[in-house]
Amino acid sequence: MKYVLMGIGNELNGDDGVGNTLAREFVERGWLAIPCETVPENFVSVIEREKPEVLVMVDAAEMDIEPGDFRVVREERLDSEGFGTHGMPLSHLVSNLGRHAGIIIFVGIQPGKTRLGDVVSPVVEDGKKRLMDILRRKDWGAIKKLE
Repeated sequence: MKYVLMGIGNELNGDDGVGNTLAREFVERGWLAIPCETVPENFVSVIEREKPEVLVMVDAAEMDIEPGDFRVVREERLDSEGFGTHGMPLSHLVSNLGRHAGIIIFVGIQPGKTRLGDVVSPVVEDGKKRLMDILRRKDWGAIKKLE
């Protein structure tokens, strides 16, 4: 089975970069981890080539939950206010990638500090580590869904 992790975000803006830092640090047999910065659409060809059975996308997202907590976000929620900071609307990207991946799981991590020059906060760093453990176990069901 092939797994791909796409980390999304801007590392210059503190917690907004958590998806990228997760992808940079995530090394696991059977996984391809890609830090996509703010342009995940530039990596569509990689997904087309790899044809993963499971594609996990991780990005900081304003969800009105505690910083560092994370949720699976349904595709239809990706066009809402908290998910639109990238070049292409994330719902369009996910829809396009759906032709090349078996299962797509979009995980939002609630940021705390996102000002230019901030670093990833300790509480978001802890959330990132908890998510990495879940991904290593491939225990998608352990991730709560955004209501």
